[in-house]
Amino acid sequence: MQVIKYVFQPHGDDRGQLVALEEFKDIPFRIKRVYYMYDTGAGVTRGYHAHRSLEQILICIHGSCKIRLDNGREKKVIPLEKPYEGLYVSNAMWREMFDFSPDAVLMVLASELYDERDYIRDYDEFLKYVKANGGDADAEE
Repeated sequence: MQVIKYVFQPHGDDRGQLVALEEFKDIPFRIKRVYYMYDTGAGVTRGYHAHRSLEQILICIHGSCKIRLDNGREKKVIPLEKPYEGLYVSNAMWREMFDFSPDAVLMVLASELYDERDYIRDYDEFLKYVKANGGDADAEE
C-alpha cells in the first residue's frame, strides 16, 4: 500500500504561521465539506468505515493522532503530528483514527457532502466491496 502525505506550505513571520489550502491546487479534489473532531477521549478509536466514492484529506491541526489505513490486503499506521501535513485517504480505504493527544483537533476535508449511502461500516462488507471492485485503493508516499 502506498500513502500520500502532503506537506502544505506554511507562511510565517514573527506574528505566527498560516497555511492556506485551495482545491485542485493543494487539495486534489473540490472541497464540498469540512468537519473536525476534538475532545476525543483517551483510548477512543473513531472511523471504522470506508467510502464508496468520497475522498478525504485529514489534517491534525492541533496535537497529534494516528490513522490506520487498510486497503483490504495490508494495513498501515500513519502518524499525524504537524498542522502543515495532510493525509490523503482515497475511496475504498478502511480508516480508523486513534491515539489522540488530549489537545488533538483532527480536521477533515471531504470531496462530497454527507451521504450515508456512501459509507461501508461493516468490515466484511468492505472486503467484499474491494474484491468486487478490482483490488485495493492505492495512494503514494
